[in-house]
Amino acid sequence: MSDTTAPPRPALESLVGSSATRHHVVGPRDSATAWDNDVDVLATPVLLWLSEVTAMDVLREEVTTPWMTVGLHHDSAHVAPTPIGEEITVTATLTGVDGKVLTFAVEARDSRAVILRGVHGRAVVHREAFERKLAERA
Repeated sequence: MSDTTAPPRPALESLVGSSATRHHVVGPRDSATAWDNDVDVLATPVLLWLSEVTAMDVLREEVTTPWMTVGLHHDSAHVAPTPIGEEITVTATLTGVDGKVLTFAVEARDSRAVILRGVHGRAVVHREAFERKLAERA
């Protein structure tokens, strides 16, 4: 399917204010030691990834083939360490839609405190066009 015959990009404005929550038990593979750090604690890249997939959960029913979302940016602060074995809760709330650009407020907590707070941006893109661009870069 070419871009010109694709169904229109999904209208997501009605989802502003919608949230998704994900629970995750921090395991050994989530440790900063897997990222060339010597501290056995939840790694920032893992926490950012969890905020991304939680944002994707907000849209899961609305953004379907031939559309998909891709991450654009993070402006988030990892503000407290979380030990291995602790359960965290990650929440993403869609706060804005500007054409294809989506903005989410993201927050993560462990049993003691907020551990991440920030903003995550995603874009709604046509999957086939994205894959064509990817193939050109391979």
